[in-house]
Order: sequence, then C-alpha cells, then structure tokens
Amino acid sequence: MGLFSFIKEAGEKLLGINKAQAQPSPAAAQTADLEAAAAIVSYINKMELQVSNLSVVVNTAQGTVKVSGEAADQITREKVVLCCGNTQGIGNVEDAMTVKQAAPEAQWHTVVRGDTLWAIAEKFYGKGKGKEYNRIFEANRPMLSHPDKIYPGQMLRIPPLG
Repeated sequence: MGLFSFIKEAGEKLLGINKAQAQPSPAAAQTADLEAAAAIVSYINKMELQVSNLSVVVNTAQGTVKVSGEAADQITREKVVLCCGNTQGIGNVEDAMTVKQAAPEAQWHTVVRGDTLWAIAEKFYGKGKGKEYNRIFEANRPMLSHPDKIYPGQMLRIPPLG
C-alpha cells in the first residue's frame, strides 16, 4: 500500500507525547521508540486485528511508524494502518504488510470539522446515499465505537459500495 500521511496532532493518546521533555539522550530516545511501538502493538491487539509476524517500528522524534507482517485480508491490513496512524504524535505510516487474500483497496478520508458519517457517505457514494453511513462506520470498527464519535484529523476507511 505504501506511505500514508496522517495529522500528527490528532488521534489516540497512546504515546504520552504531552510530557514536556528536553532533547532526549540516544538511549532515552531508543527507549521511547520501543515503548511507543509496544503501545501501538497493544492497541492493534486490543482491536483484535490478527497479523502474523507483526512488526511495528516507531521513530518518535520523526513521528513515523513502519508496520509489517501478514494480514488475513485487505480490511485487516487497512485497519492496522489506521491504528498506527490515528495515534497522536504519528504523522506518517509506511505500510510494508502483505495480505493472504487480496482485495481492492478502500478509499481514505480525513475528517474535517463539521463532518458526519452521513455527509461522508454522500461525498463518496453520491447524493441520496447518506444512509450508507453505517457501511463506513462498520468499516472502521472497532476503532469507532459510535457513528457520532469521529474527530477532525482522524482518517477513515471508505469501503467500496456494493
């Protein structure tokens, strides 16, 4: 899939980036990177996304993640990328994953202020198709817990209609 850009200031607060810190020593930076990778892996596991040989490498100073492994399908692959990128402090995700069962890739949408899943459905599926918002909601579960709980900067998967 490649390289994905996310809004670095938006997302799940997994990395503890709100701590005021001076320039960390190389050892402290390496520890922070390992802790960040462990937090993201834990989040992926919490979302019950199964990936064989999952590897997450984080560079907290640059706000990047490289994720690799083999997902059962394209949906799982895309959800893992979202788990990595919709994390506060992460601006780019390099996807080096493979899938056992290939399928067409979803489209992507970054939520802006005032967006609703209904409006997003109409944007991607056409006027009068807002009722398809549930398709987008389900495509982003379990990261989304409710259709009304989306936030600016969050990236969503937009699955094909039909």
